[in-house]
Amino acid sequence: MNLNQITVPSLDVENAIEFYKKIGLQLIVQALPNYARFLCPEGDASFSIHQVNELPSGEGIYVYFECADLDETVRLLVANGIQFEELPNDKPWLWREARLRDLDNNQIILFFAGVHRKNPPWRI
Repeated sequence: MNLNQITVPSLDVENAIEFYKKIGLQLIVQALPNYARFLCPEGDASFSIHQVNELPSGEGIYVYFECADLDETVRLLVANGIQFEELPNDKPWLWREARLRDLDNNQIILFFAGVHRKNPPWRI
């Protein structure tokens, strides 16, 4: 089994498209006002957004995008006007992460984990 894509909800797909293009995703499907799909710059996974009338309640959705050059990627995004809630920092789970939210309050985490992504010291 292989993960094909993740889809997140949006109140305004057209505005969300601009946000995700700005963070580096490549738009491949635009079916306004209901749907858009992107390719990630690396790998085979895709990412999509779909129109909803109401966002989910609670903490919402967390989406992780791995970046080998995390600090440089964040520096470039900040220079292009992207605001982060948390700049790159080392986490106790041995990942380096930066956090921001999209226009619909979905939590976006850019991270680098290296070998620890699949093989942390506490792996079963």
